[in-house]
Amino acid sequence: MFTPTPRVQVPSVAAKGETFQVKALISHQMETGLRRDPKGDVIPRKIINKFACRYNDIVVFGVDLHEAMAANPYVEFYLRATESGRLEFIWEEDGGHTYALTHQLAVG
Repeated sequence: MFTPTPRVQVPSVAAKGETFQVKALISHQMETGLRRDPKGDVIPRKIINKFACRYNDIVVFGVDLHEAMAANPYVEFYLRATESGRLEFIWEEDGGHTYALTHQLAVG
């Protein structure tokens, strides 16, 4: 069985007020919901449908993803370093299963 693998690239340290780049990717075995199994039954859709980034528990970036998105969604965005704290990255798939990563950011 394939286990989705989330990854992020974000600096560990940033200067106060600095804008920094965030790259997030999840390797995910997508199913479109358009294929059938050997018995002819429709294989249920299973895609990553939401991504959010929280900075100290405040959602600072979020996106809804749809069928036309890649199987392994890659998202790139920028944040401004305001204070040291936790960045939390959350991916949601159909059926409600979530995958998350956390990262500590030191602002100096």
